[in-house]
Amino acid sequence: MKRIGFSGTLDPITNGHMWVIGEARSIADEVIVFLSENSTKQPRFSAEERRAIVLESCAERQWDNVQVLVVKSDYTARVARKHGVDYLIRGIRTTADFDYENLIQQTNVEVIGGAKTLFVMPPRDLGSVSSSFVKALEGPVGWNWTTKKFVPAPAYRAWITSWLHKEWQASFPGAPAEAWFARLTGADGYGGATRHYHNLDHLVHGLAEIRAWAANTGATAQDADLVRAAFWFHDAYYGHEPSSVSNEEASARLWLGSGLEPDAGRADEVATLIRATDHLQGGHMAHPLKDILLGVDLAILGQDEEVYSHYARGIRAEYGHVPDDRYGEQRTRVLEHLRGKAYAGTLFADPWFAEQYNEPAIVNMTRELAALA
Repeated sequence: MKRIGFSGTLDPITNGHMWVIGEARSIADEVIVFLSENSTKQPRFSAEERRAIVLESCAERQWDNVQVLVVKSDYTARVARKHGVDYLIRGIRTTADFDYENLIQQTNVEVIGGAKTLFVMPPRDLGSVSSSFVKALEGPVGWNWTTKKFVPAPAYRAWITSWLHKEWQASFPGAPAEAWFARLTGADGYGGATRHYHNLDHLVHGLAEIRAWAANTGATAQDADLVRAAFWFHDAYYGHEPSSVSNEEASARLWLGSGLEPDAGRADEVATLIRATDHLQGGHMAHPLKDILLGVDLAILGQDEEVYSHYARGIRAEYGHVPDDRYGEQRTRVLEHLRGKAYAGTLFADPWFAEQYNEPAIVNMTRELAALA
């Protein structure tokens, strides 16, 4: 077969969609993805954004025989025939899928004279994966780590960046703040190639933790806003080269120079919280919300084993310039110190974070220490 088509809204494209495209590639010389621009839906991404995500996802897999066309105000099956495509390929996950797709297939062929449909059945691990399924995961603590397993990397980056943008606009509305969002999430910030842990994932996780803390403890909106602002900037600067100031101090100064908080007193409070995460000077910082920000920052230690392992690999990658033996020694000292605080009940000074994460943190750190031994 020379050419086969695949159609969908693809908001976002999932690993299930990618599997179907891969099947299409195995039976045709060329695959055309027909991306629907449906005016009755309200997608997260525009048609052109979705097109770029699909192309990037295919490029990452070196699929150079896939093109993407946006379908506007027309039947996909009819557009497919106009482009020399006689067959569309569709994934069937359930009997309900078959009944629906069979009806569409009959309409496509008998009513509008469009392309016929080939049905394929995805493997069991992709049987429940759909765009709706992925969208339903968004929000709770850890949602990003779960979502990552079901979508290709370009779709994941676009999805969490979109989520972060909504969070940013809620904290810092207005056009002047947009440049700072681009700076913080871009290549020189949390989106940098060398940010293997202190990256966009870290931002998403921490902001979700703040939301959960505020919802479960009755924290005031003002307190939650202060913690959020500090968390956005607490690792804005992250370098390994020797400097006259720490990363946290440089991040605090970056915040103070941003002008995002016109109230000088509140701006100073946020800077104090940022400095509180500095293991050198943080102990001398005093602020009523200090324990909250530290709890948010350390909450990763108490996640499930899969998430913690991802974190541990990320930390190792960020210190890839350090030889294995030296890294093992330094990481062991850090973990023993943190585990000692967990045993003493002082790792999470805030009761809410302690209840959630202290015991799992001990288990996780003990496991990593054993692997380092």
